[in-house]
Amino acid sequence: MTDIIAAVDRVLPGVREDLAALVKIPSVSSQAEHVDDVRRSAQFVADKLAEIGCPQVEVVSEGGHPAVIGRFPAPEGAPTVTLYAHHDVQPTGDPDAWTSAPFTPTEREGRLFARGSADDKGGVGVHLAALRAFDGKPPVGVNLFIEGEEEIGSPSLPALFAKHGDKLACDVFLIADSGNWAVGEPAFTTALRGMATLDVEVATLDHGLHSGQYGGVVPDALMALTRLLATLHDDAGSVAVAGLKHAGPQDLDYPEERLRAEAAPLDGVDLIGTGTLTHRMWHQPAITVIGIDTTPVGQSSNTLIPSARARISVRLAPGDDPENAHRVVAEHLTGHAPWGAHVTVTPIEGGRPVSLELEGPVADAADAAWTEGFGVAPVRMGMGGSIPLTQEFRDLHPNAQVLITAVVDPDSRMHGIDESLDLGDFAKACRSEALFLARLAEVSLR
Repeated sequence: MTDIIAAVDRVLPGVREDLAALVKIPSVSSQAEHVDDVRRSAQFVADKLAEIGCPQVEVVSEGGHPAVIGRFPAPEGAPTVTLYAHHDVQPTGDPDAWTSAPFTPTEREGRLFARGSADDKGGVGVHLAALRAFDGKPPVGVNLFIEGEEEIGSPSLPALFAKHGDKLACDVFLIADSGNWAVGEPAFTTALRGMATLDVEVATLDHGLHSGQYGGVVPDALMALTRLLATLHDDAGSVAVAGLKHAGPQDLDYPEERLRAEAAPLDGVDLIGTGTLTHRMWHQPAITVIGIDTTPVGQSSNTLIPSARARISVRLAPGDDPENAHRVVAEHLTGHAPWGAHVTVTPIEGGRPVSLELEGPVADAADAAWTEGFGVAPVRMGMGGSIPLTQEFRDLHPNAQVLITAVVDPDSRMHGIDESLDLGDFAKACRSEALFLARLAEVSLR
């Protein structure tokens, strides 16, 4: 195993250069102006796999952004692992708010700052490093699935799986797209919340009215919408929608002082919800209003607004499903319409939560590999975010053991301003994955 670590360290400088080149490509899948950039990032990944000597590489698309599939056939009697990451990224927000330009990779204090450096082009880099450490001849069969739509909910994934899913058949499905417990402390994610997104539109008027002439008598739509949205939570900040499910408790201790240091709420801002912090973040539903369509302040006038719309993001505890969430949240919204306001709810998308058992020979090999790669045993933890393809892949290949790993840490600010990747942990993740492939070759799964 010492030779494998040395091999990873030998290829790391080149992988770092390729990671920097990849994050320079603004592959924002949610924005039409970046369609060509998403194509470029897919081709970049495909080219790097070809350089390694991957015998089967293709860029595939089934009505959406392109994904990359690569395949290294398994040596005789060896198991096969499918490695997953995604090459699309979130929008940057205000680029002027970044300390350095979001698509200019910049190293500061041992971290690489750029949009996508951690989520999830860092995961792509880990896979490239592990394969290069074996000179493109891994000791097990390896499939790669590098997706291009994860940040928009993977809308074409069912079509991709219908046409290409058989190419991803495996014994182990390794997803490098979650979070570590802390810098220097790796984790395997065993619970993921699901998601459901809805739009709610509230209308109270046929047309705008003079707010002085009719204000105080006729309710305007924005007033009604804000009151309606307020019913989604109780006074403690817990979700108040009947019918959303809760899962079991999480044993990990997560002190409030640590959460405040990592999340950085403003001084004096209380935390919301009830129960342990890990239970609130990983095993309870959460509802966030992520956007509102109404009159911008700069265009406002003294007018009662006739209609307003909000987009609602619901995170689902393991054991729930998006169809249930769409139904019960819609029932809540239509049942709490203030002053007879007309409420229309439109479901947008959803993804199922996941609860994983991680035990047996694959888990033992993973524990040993990540312990050696990081110098400390990995933690089993939950994750408040969602990876909808996890359950869809399990439906496709139900006998595959799912292993969810990470390059993200609590300081990575994925989706936010100044996203970054800890370069020390990146190197450790690369070593760990290569060690895992070597150890997996010694495991009998048949």
